[in-house]
Amino acid sequence: MTNLVKKILALFTLIGAELVILGGVAFICVSLFLLMAKLVFLDQNQTLDMAAFAFAKRHTTPGFTAFMRFVTFFASKDFLIYGSLSLAFIFFFIKKHRWYAVKIPVIAAGSSLLNQGMKFWFDRPRPETAFYEQSGFSFPSGHAMIGGAFYGLFIYLVWTNIKSLFWRWFFTLLLCLWIVLIGYSRVYLNVHYASDILAGWSAGFVFLIISLRVLRKFEPTNARKATEVIQEENAPENRKRKNA
Repeated sequence: MTNLVKKILALFTLIGAELVILGGVAFICVSLFLLMAKLVFLDQNQTLDMAAFAFAKRHTTPGFTAFMRFVTFFASKDFLIYGSLSLAFIFFFIKKHRWYAVKIPVIAAGSSLLNQGMKFWFDRPRPETAFYEQSGFSFPSGHAMIGGAFYGLFIYLVWTNIKSLFWRWFFTLLLCLWIVLIGYSRVYLNVHYASDILAGWSAGFVFLIISLRVLRKFEPTNARKATEVIQEENAPENRKRKNA
């Protein structure tokens, strides 16, 4: 048993912790997406969707509806277009993070185009009980998919650049909560089913992981080296040595 554990740890080190973690997340996301597609289109099971609508209905108030409409704006097409371009402009003037001026708009635009293609492919109508009219199809949710990729990139940025373990976890959990709130806002406003949201998150995270790996290949050498140095400094074993 001990030898098996040692072999697994050796393999983990050889492949790289980051690659193993991202690969594991991608596998879970692909599995969840396929499960949602099967549930909706093959089994035609709406138990999850109806339960989510019923839960949201029990908490519906005018004030909370206004708050949900505020939250949902931050993954809307208008916000992501102008938000991604504004952030790209800011990062362009930060030398060690200049490559993010390319990554941010590429991931925002790429996830949006992929989402539109997937919506036309699956051709699922939106819920008839929507709080307001929305164009386009329902599966997977664009807000969940594009928002997951967009804010997921910031989780990656936080995790690879903030040295303090406390602040790293603090901002990561805050961004995760924000992604969940955006997804829930779509269900609350009845413009998407819960299965649309879960599928959207799954597709968005997989797209982000693939994009990060592909863009890494084209990343300028100096930017890649800076990222590697930051990641090494943030490694637990290196922090222990510094504190010793």
